[in-house]
Parts: sequence; C-alpha cells; structure tokens
Amino acid sequence: MADIAVPASTLEVAAVQHALSAEGLDGWLLYDFHGLNPIALDVTGVGRQGGHLATRRWYYLVPAQGEPRKLVHAIESETLAHLPGTTERYAGRAALEAGLKRMLEATRTRSTPRVAMEYSPGCAIPYVSRVDAGTIELVRQFGVDIVSSADLVQRFAAVWRDAEILTHNAASLKLYRIKDRAFDAVARRLRDGVATSEYDIQQLMVDWFSEEGLSSDSPPIVAAQENAGNPHYLPGERASRPIRRDELVLLDLWGKLDRPGSVYADITWVGFTGRDIPEPLTRAFAAVAAARDAGIALVQARSRADKEVRGFEVDRAVSSVLRDMGYGEYILHRTGHSLGESVHGTGVNMDDYETHDDRRLLPGTGFTIEPGVYFKDFGIRSEINMVVGPHDATVTGPIQAELVNLV
Repeated sequence: MADIAVPASTLEVAAVQHALSAEGLDGWLLYDFHGLNPIALDVTGVGRQGGHLATRRWYYLVPAQGEPRKLVHAIESETLAHLPGTTERYAGRAALEAGLKRMLEATRTRSTPRVAMEYSPGCAIPYVSRVDAGTIELVRQFGVDIVSSADLVQRFAAVWRDAEILTHNAASLKLYRIKDRAFDAVARRLRDGVATSEYDIQQLMVDWFSEEGLSSDSPPIVAAQENAGNPHYLPGERASRPIRRDELVLLDLWGKLDRPGSVYADITWVGFTGRDIPEPLTRAFAAVAAARDAGIALVQARSRADKEVRGFEVDRAVSSVLRDMGYGEYILHRTGHSLGESVHGTGVNMDDYETHDDRRLLPGTGFTIEPGVYFKDFGIRSEINMVVGPHDATVTGPIQAELVNLV
C-alpha cells in the first residue's frame, strides 16, 4: 500500500471565530501546563513543535472578533510562535495574572463575556474536563463566564480529514486480518493438540501488529471463558489461562498506522472452540448483535435524513434493546467511544450510562459501537467502528453475525 500522507493539524482562526459567533461565545481560551490539557496541545499543535521545551503555563485566546492573543513564559517565548496573534511574555506570578487580565479584555464586548475552556459542568463529560479548578477560579475572577468548549473540541479536534479517514480504513483492514489469523491459530492448535494460552495468542498478535505496520498503546485482549466476563481483562505472562475446547474466546484489538497523524481502529469479535455452542452464549450474542445493529441503524437513519444525533441517544437505543431482552443488569459500560490519534479520542462518546454525552455526531467523526453483557463465567461483546459522512454513516469493516466456530 502506498504511504498515506497526513498533514499536521493547523488552527484555522477564521473557522473558530465563525463557530464562536454561531454559539454566542466571546472567545476560546486554550491553556496548558506540563501537558495536562491534551486537547489544547492538539488544537494548537504545540505538542508537534520541536526545538523548544514547554514546561511553563501558556494561554492562547481566540476572541470572536479581532486578533488572537498569546501569553507565554519569558524563558519559553517560542512556545506559541507558530500560531497567529500578538504575544505577551511574563516571568513572575504577578506578571502572569496581570497578563491574563489584559488578555481577557479582548473578549469584553458585553458586561460578562462568555469564554469557552476545557471544562465540563459537574464533570459530566470528563474527557473534556482538562483545566484544573484553580485555573478556572483564576480566570473567573477577571469577570468572565466560563462555559464548556465541548462542542468546539468536536469541531476542531475530533473531525477527521479525508487523509485521516484513509488511515483509519487502512488500520481497520489490518486489524481484521490479524483477528482472522488469531482465530485460525487457536483452531489449528486445538486441532493439533498443541497447548496454548491467552498470552500465547496475544503475543502472536503483537508480532503481527509489527508485520502490518500498526502501533498501539497496549497489546490486544485475548480472553477465554470467565476472563471474557471482565471487560478490561488483559493477559500477561504471569496472568493468563489456557484456551481449551468448548470455550468462548474474545478478541479485542485496536491500532493505528505507525506514522504521524494516523487515527485508530478498534474491533471486538468472539468465537467458540467447539461444535455445539451452548444456548446461553448464542442467546447473549443475539442480544448484543441486535443492540449493536440498533445503534448502527439510528446513526445511519439520522445521517441520511440530515438530522442530528447525539451520543447519549445512541447509547439509549442500544442499551434499551439489551434491557428489553433481559440483560440490563449485565451491562457494565457505555455503548462506545470516540476514536482519534488516541484510541479514546476527544470527540463524542456513545454514553448515557457512565456520563451523559449530549454532543452531536459531526460529519468526519469516527467512533465505536460496542455493547456487551458480562457474567461470572463468560462475557460477550461485539465492536464495530463507524465514520459519519456528510449525508450518511459507514461501518468500516465486516459486522459479526454469529459466533465464530473455532473447530
């Protein structure tokens, strides 16, 4: 496959200002200290700029009108040099507070300006809540009303360009190939009477990730029988069980192309190492598949009708199917998460369970739908990825219709 070039993210000030005006906001104040706000790093591109350290506090303000403003430490004066706007430098604490006050004056088109920051009231969306309480207090003392930047983050940090979608699709193809190889390895070893464990299969998959040119923040999950009942179980050299005949095997694998700017794909499939699959497993899989398909159908129907759909609505549609089929008490996690350069991206999550995510699914965003039900002796999860287009939404890979028979 030819290399896929992914350009570095650039902040489009005019587009941000248009969004601020549309939302009735007076500015977006981006802030970071020691990388605590990865959203600010992503939006501004600070994390991709080489040649200097960024260990002191910095602020970047995009007002709804006028020129952006930068506040940086004197010993790190080039931190925001790649961004447009005027620069003020500070050294001591008093100078920082005075500079911040002057910066915020640029938003004062009304008595109490409304300024967006990476903050979520009540921490309703913790993935957006990246600015510490003390900094929120500091900014508020200058007479501004701080609101959540959640929708701005969606637009300017979570929407994929065409090149990024290509990297997702390429990663997805590779993950499905690795999944097939892993299931084949399990079936072959059982047929040949070769003892194998979850860890053995996981390590084969790690090698295949390298062969395929994929990177990941973690090795994949290989979980047999009761371990599949733990959604975040991860086998290790000293914590693994054998894979035997007549057992369920769950594979959860996520990765991205090993090149800058690539975005993740993330899939889960389940199989059974015997001919006669027990009824509790087939019934649970049927419920999970029906729930998954309800989520897909909702997103596609709304997208094709050019109607908005929000993360919590997808979660409700999916979980209601599981509850109606008698599996409500066996739900342990939300329906799905945003995908990005990190496997859990900064965009909307399919969640009305762990949080209430009322952000809209925007064209160009990618995410998972992965309902699951979990018991003491087994667990079932089915995970697919979707990308929203201008007038449709696509599942980027095969959809599991039944348990894979590994005999």
